[in-house]
Amino acid sequence: MKKKKKQGNGCPAAMTLAVAIVVGSMAAHTSAATNEPVVMPDPAAVNDTVATLSTTARPVLAAGPQAAAGETGVKIAIWNVRDFDAKGDGATDDTAAFQAALDAAAKAGGGTVFAPRGNYLFAGRLNVPSAVTLAGVWASVPAHNGLRDRGTPKPTDDGTTFLVTEGAGNEDGPPFITLNTNSTLRGVVLYYPNQKIDDVPEAYPWAIAMRGKNPAVLAVEMLNPYNGIDATRNERHLIRDVQGQPLRRGILVDAIYDIGRIENVHFNPWWSMRPKLFQWQMEHGEAFIFGRSDWQYVYNTFCFGYNVGYKFVRTRAGVCNGNFLGIGADDCQTALVVEQCAPFGLLITNGEFVSFHGPDPTMIDVQSTNTGSVRFVNCAFWGPCNQIARIAGRGTVGFGDCTFTQWGGPQGDRPAIQAAGGTLLVRGCEFRQDRPQIDLGADVRRAVITGNIWTGGERVNNQSKGNVHISGNVGGQ
Repeated sequence: MKKKKKQGNGCPAAMTLAVAIVVGSMAAHTSAATNEPVVMPDPAAVNDTVATLSTTARPVLAAGPQAAAGETGVKIAIWNVRDFDAKGDGATDDTAAFQAALDAAAKAGGGTVFAPRGNYLFAGRLNVPSAVTLAGVWASVPAHNGLRDRGTPKPTDDGTTFLVTEGAGNEDGPPFITLNTNSTLRGVVLYYPNQKIDDVPEAYPWAIAMRGKNPAVLAVEMLNPYNGIDATRNERHLIRDVQGQPLRRGILVDAIYDIGRIENVHFNPWWSMRPKLFQWQMEHGEAFIFGRSDWQYVYNTFCFGYNVGYKFVRTRAGVCNGNFLGIGADDCQTALVVEQCAPFGLLITNGEFVSFHGPDPTMIDVQSTNTGSVRFVNCAFWGPCNQIARIAGRGTVGFGDCTFTQWGGPQGDRPAIQAAGGTLLVRGCEFRQDRPQIDLGADVRRAVITGNIWTGGERVNNQSKGNVHISGNVGGQ
């Protein structure tokens, strides 16, 4: 049997994809005439290649990528929204054109609907069908600082920008974009042009809703939505590389029975820090909200300037358990609130939490309704704040290898950790100020406070009627 000729790297030569790529502005006699997709060879190069090929006036033959042993070339079907009469001029409603392109991709069994550089106005809503990706030009999430930094691009200056006007005044209305099983939103900016920069924000529905199985939001900037991502009633959602300034709610997770993932999310007031709007956000905004989610994974997330950074609640579906690594909340009136969580708990590692504004700036608030378990490991807490943690309920809260500083309130007399009930574990932590460290209320059932470092002497007020063990702590300067 004749052997295949190999290239110098030892791999079989890539198969040449003899596929005509129908592209560009040949609307009368090419893709627009038949609504046939463009076919691209390399998923990693979709955006760059489409930008180049979209001006080609004739079919192009493209070779597939270098194939690994036993693999063949990869083909990706691309529909360009311009071939469906999307204008991208910031004035024409492009809703129908986009939906036509999305439906064409779905009819063909899936593919990518590409929106090239432009400002696309939407007076309606979009439904991204199963197996379809809606993609803009961005390969990584962009930054548009709005009115905060006039030296940087505005959201309409570059890239693929969606100007959302649908749903103003109707917070409970349908979302702007709905993702379904195996569908993705990638590489776009969502901007609400009618939202006022220095006023109480107008309510809108969720910008994005994730439904079905394996929906994904990748490299998306949500510059100023009222409500960001509704990640409820799905399985295995993936939210990665998302930035922006959601005003009321950032991400809501609930009714998740198969693991969801949130990675590399950064909410910061790039769009507006004008006093009236930003004060409203500080009083009402919630960055991350978790109801029922089984084995939620959250990695490398950050929020600044909210009433609550991370909130865990009981819904009709239930409560959350999960793994939270490298999460942060800065200048939130309360960095993290636990109303209720699962008995197997919240595992929070390498967190950074800062509170210094509001009527009672406190980093951690575990409320009287909680019966679950919360663990903080290798976390840092600083202010200036009133308290590091205020703990109630019948659950268990643990701090291990954590650092505490800048607590005590205006008079410096409030304890870093105040426990009114439940079980408390504080082990191997450093208290970096000579102020009251821990207050144990009468209803604290159990507490272990060992191996900690005090600044100054031990200032633990133990009023518990339960079983408390305090030993092996070291004071001094």
